[in-house]
Amino acid sequence: MREIRNIVILTGAGISAESGIDTFRSAGGLWEQHRVEDVATPEGFARDPDLVLRFYDMRRAAIQTKAPNAAHLALAELDANWPGELLIVTQNVDDLHERGGARRVLHMHGEHLNAWCTCCDARHRWTGPLIDRPPCPKCEARALRPDVVWFGEMPYHMDRIYRALRGADLFVSIGTSGAVYPAAGLVQNARELGAQTLELNLEPSQGSRLFHESRLGPASAVVPQWVAEVLAG
Repeated sequence: MREIRNIVILTGAGISAESGIDTFRSAGGLWEQHRVEDVATPEGFARDPDLVLRFYDMRRAAIQTKAPNAAHLALAELDANWPGELLIVTQNVDDLHERGGARRVLHMHGEHLNAWCTCCDARHRWTGPLIDRPPCPKCEARALRPDVVWFGEMPYHMDRIYRALRGADLFVSIGTSGAVYPAAGLVQNARELGAQTLELNLEPSQGSRLFHESRLGPASAVVPQWVAEVLAG
């Protein structure tokens, strides 16, 4: 096994679930009350923009009431102390990695606390509602939408993610279902490029067979344990 210097970490909804943020598949959560086709596709937005904006206004408000958990804090500790290359690629649109203290973070599915102007293409930090069609701070067009990647849209930063994978010695997947592509395909890319692969998850994902090792349990338990091992050398 080659020496571990460069690490790429993929995080999914499971790492934020313990902070009280609904996953797509959580029973009784906000997502269960809406069809994905209605609130998380460009077609749904074109069909009923008020429904979509109200949905994301609720999500944006709720996320700001949540706090990072032990898994977020452990990854921030790794970020601060790891001497090699490190990239945390998150599928999550919350800001809990950043509020936990991590800096080397990429949001491949966008961010709830951003708004995107479809008129001038500018992106702005945004913590309030969008339902009243506020003007874009740059061009003043009333064309802001949530800056999140919907089904059928291309994830952000894929070139940078693949570039990091090419240099990675270790790929770690945390709290992901292994069901949503292209994120679900990153483990196979990493293996083909020669990286070791590790899964930290509550239960086996759809891609568990592709990992060299899987450790199962709540993210708030397994992630700090793994980080402590890595930093201890």
